[in-house]
Parts: sequence; structure tokens; C-alpha cells
Amino acid sequence: MTEVELGKAADKNAVSPQVKTFGKHMVDDHSKANDELAALAKSKGVDAPASLDAEHKKAVDKLSGMSGAAFDKAFMTQMVTDHKKTVALFEKAASGSKDPDIKAFASKTLPTLKEHLKMAEETRKSSAS
Repeated sequence: MTEVELGKAADKNAVSPQVKTFGKHMVDDHSKANDELAALAKSKGVDAPASLDAEHKKAVDKLSGMSGAAFDKAFMTQMVTDHKKTVALFEKAASGSKDPDIKAFASKTLPTLKEHLKMAEETRKSSAS
């Protein structure tokens, strides 16, 4: 959910076309993954969170208050950091989850997350120059 909210902020606050495009990818791809994960959670009798936790809301609020080149730099740094953590979590779930449905979801989603990380690193470099 954080990537979706930050992607929306990128549409409004970014100056770099590459950062805006990356933000749109976050909204599109993470919205789809969130819907799939919510359905999986529901099938397991678990309620998916309806809103961000305090830590992630703070990050969204901080970045949403920025604009221009300062936003671009902070957003892309956040995207690289977030995607490194997320890739590590999904690798762990893809290889070690005892639940076959969670393992399958993580395995299916992992290539997209790795691509996002690569795109985030490239976009951060190109928007910094």
C-alpha cells in the first residue's frame, strides 16, 4: 500500500518524467498485487490491513510534503530501500513458506519486484544527473 500511495504522490510532486513514470508503475503493479494478496488473505481467513501502519504513513506524509527535485531524490531513495527489503522478504517466502499458496504468490510476484528494484536504481541514477 505504501508504494501505491507514494506512486500517487510522485504523479503530483515529481519533476522528472522518469520519476513520474516509475510512480505510475508503482500504482499499477502494486495495486494489482495488493488485490491478489487481499484475496489470498481472505481465503485464509485473515483480514488484510485497510490502511498503512504508523511507520509507513509517516514516510508517505513526509514525501507528500515535498516537491520538485527534492521529492524526486527522496522518493527514488525510498523506492530503492523499500524494494530491497521487499525482495528479501519475498525471496524468503518463496523459498521457505510452509503454505503452498503463499509460496506460490511470493514466487509469482518476485520477478516483478526485482524488476522494480532494477528500475528504481536506474531511475534514481538518471534523475540525479
